[in-house]
Amino acid sequence: MAFDFLVPVSDRVLAHCELLPAQALGKHIYMHTARHGLPVLANVSVAILGVNESRNAFEKKPERLDISEIRLQLYNLMMGNWNSSIIDLGDIEEGETVEDTYFVVKEIVAGLLEENIIPIVIGATQDITYPTYRAFDGLKNMVNLVSIDSRFDFGMDEELISSHSYMSKIITEKPNNLFNFSNIGYQSYFNSQEELDLMERLFFDSYRLGELISNITLAEPVLRNAHVVSLDARAIRAADIGYSRNFSPNGFNGREICAIARYAGISDNVSVFGIYECENSNQSFQLVAQIIWYFIEGLNFRIQETPNSNSNDFTKYTVPTEDESLVFYKSHLSERWWVEVPSILTSHTKTNSPALLPCTELDYLDACNQNIPERWFKAYKKGFN
Repeated sequence: MAFDFLVPVSDRVLAHCELLPAQALGKHIYMHTARHGLPVLANVSVAILGVNESRNAFEKKPERLDISEIRLQLYNLMMGNWNSSIIDLGDIEEGETVEDTYFVVKEIVAGLLEENIIPIVIGATQDITYPTYRAFDGLKNMVNLVSIDSRFDFGMDEELISSHSYMSKIITEKPNNLFNFSNIGYQSYFNSQEELDLMERLFFDSYRLGELISNITLAEPVLRNAHVVSLDARAIRAADIGYSRNFSPNGFNGREICAIARYAGISDNVSVFGIYECENSNQSFQLVAQIIWYFIEGLNFRIQETPNSNSNDFTKYTVPTEDESLVFYKSHLSERWWVEVPSILTSHTKTNSPALLPCTELDYLDACNQNIPERWFKAYKKGFN
């Protein structure tokens, strides 16, 4: 069984937790220990999982990621007003081959998903996104993946999988369960024109760093539709995560990346949250811990909402445009917005009913000004429903 490959949380972390105040997060997490074994999975909401695999790093790592230090910083933080039950499964160490590690990650994440447990994966390199995506094989027909990254990570033709090319493998490998890929925070000078063209051809969504810094709420509807969220720490500016040759002067600041993590947690659909490419520095450890805290915070404020014109919880707006009449819904409870996406083919869905695409109030206002939102157009062309 794949869970047998998990390495318990280190004694150093366990000893530290003994000294924490009762309100600290470390006092409320059930941990995998050498003495007591794995925690029980029943009624668990969130599982923390470390993956210390870095052999496919694009830039070879000079040292192992110290995941225990991230744990120390996370467990120091105070528990929120949460109902979530949290466990720490410990770490997956390098297998004999990288493929062995991928297999164990895939099996463990799949096992957690079957138990309706959300894994928070702390990985040394972002190619670990690939086995977390493959964990949905047999569980979900189509998967939406959101990457918070300065790069698209498509790589070059025939390039072996790495932390800079794992997306190519996800797109091309069968079974192809990827329905949509969205990038949040790309920086143009890190991406070739061919990659930008590919994003357009496949009707994938991409949001430049500058767009999001101007209005961080643009990330919310993108994350609301995601099943897997992969956060590359190199999307964070060097000043906020620790100066290193692998980090750029430009990127999200600490407040912005924590807001994005909270949006991911609030999303009804997000089932896997991964943080990758961290560095061994105290500043990095602290920020990663706070990102995880905000994700769990968001998780505890999830609201299951399905817009319905017959419900008093929503207001329906019909906006006639030159080509289409767009139907928007606004929730009175969360103030979130959705827009209907009709099927291109009447036989495309079993019910022939339009799908609902998360959007923003700005999309509604644009439609009122006869500007069809780009995300709606891409979803329509792709056959969103």
